[in-house]
Amino acid sequence: MKMFSKVLSLAMAAALTAGALAGCGGAQNTAKEADKSSAASGAEVIKLGGIGPLTGPAAIYGNAARVGAEIAVDEINKKGGVQFELKYEDDENDAEKAVNAYNKLKDWGMQVSLGCVTTKPCIAVASETNSDRMFALTPSASSTDVINNVDNVFQMCFTDPNQGIASAEYIKSQNLGTKIGIIYNNSDAYSTGIYNKFITEAEKQGLEVVSTQTFTDDSANDFSSQLNAIKAANADLLYLPIYYTPASLILAQADKMQYAPKFFGVDGMDGILTLENFDKSLAEGVMLLTPFVADASDDLTKNFVTEYQKRQGEVPNQFAADAYDCVFAIYNAIEKGEIKPGMSAKDTCEKLISVFTSADFKFDGLTGESVTWSASGEVSKKPKGMVIQNGVYVGMD
Repeated sequence: MKMFSKVLSLAMAAALTAGALAGCGGAQNTAKEADKSSAASGAEVIKLGGIGPLTGPAAIYGNAARVGAEIAVDEINKKGGVQFELKYEDDENDAEKAVNAYNKLKDWGMQVSLGCVTTKPCIAVASETNSDRMFALTPSASSTDVINNVDNVFQMCFTDPNQGIASAEYIKSQNLGTKIGIIYNNSDAYSTGIYNKFITEAEKQGLEVVSTQTFTDDSANDFSSQLNAIKAANADLLYLPIYYTPASLILAQADKMQYAPKFFGVDGMDGILTLENFDKSLAEGVMLLTPFVADASDDLTKNFVTEYQKRQGEVPNQFAADAYDCVFAIYNAIEKGEIKPGMSAKDTCEKLISVFTSADFKFDGLTGESVTWSASGEVSKKPKGMVIQNGVYVGMD
């Protein structure tokens, strides 16, 4: 009886513990998901590692990329042939933690890296991958500093300078504004990089920039002086090369002061509709350039959106789409380069560099057709205009 009682007590304790763990949500569950790896069971696989903010303020980006990559891996593994195993690690948008995450993935046996989701961590990890000769394709770290001075790191996203140039060209070609105001973060490499190219291209395009205002990470809460200056200059379009969190405050404060220009943003604003406690009506009519439009009618996009909504309960953003494309681009390159699962990371890296930079390698995905890469790792694909209407993203082209 004592033995039976002891076994019964242990069983009840285990059940209670399991129930308590099942009741935990939010970041805890996200961290658990990040700890899992997916692959076809029993198959010899190529190990893919990804790093991104799965918890913290930038988690919207990291988790979107993670799920997009997971969908791609699941689709590839159902095909048969080359099989992938995917593991994501959390860096909380911190460079030091990203390097630690990279080393953890390397110990796990990673053969190909999906880089990091955000720029500063990706810059830190890029030097590590270069020293180790580990091929990396980042979905969304867009600074040119990510690919400078290394030959093994490639980008699926537009570089910051390209976003600035493309924004000025698009605003001009679509006649979106005659007097342009700008607010950018001069303490942020992403925002500054886009702004510098935009202002140069705006002059070439004949756009009149009537007021340029700045802020820093430490002052990203009150934009009343910037908005008043731009309103006084009669700007009819406000260009925001910034992330969605400060952009949401700018939209709210502009509405409060009854200033309603057209708003035009960049890919960092993608995600504003899922920001907690944000009034979506304030984003009505906001435009931005993105490589991915979720309401596109092609089968690839429709199937991806359906699967992502099934898993996450929301429409995927471009970070999810770029990560999906990263996995499929690597898959196509592995097949073209005849890379085998047992090949070393170094040999795999050299073969992938050769394929990605070859003149006859073109990739068709969610975020572009006939996508190519230069020897520097920079991607070439066409941006698409998108506008928020009735609380959803709608293509403008």
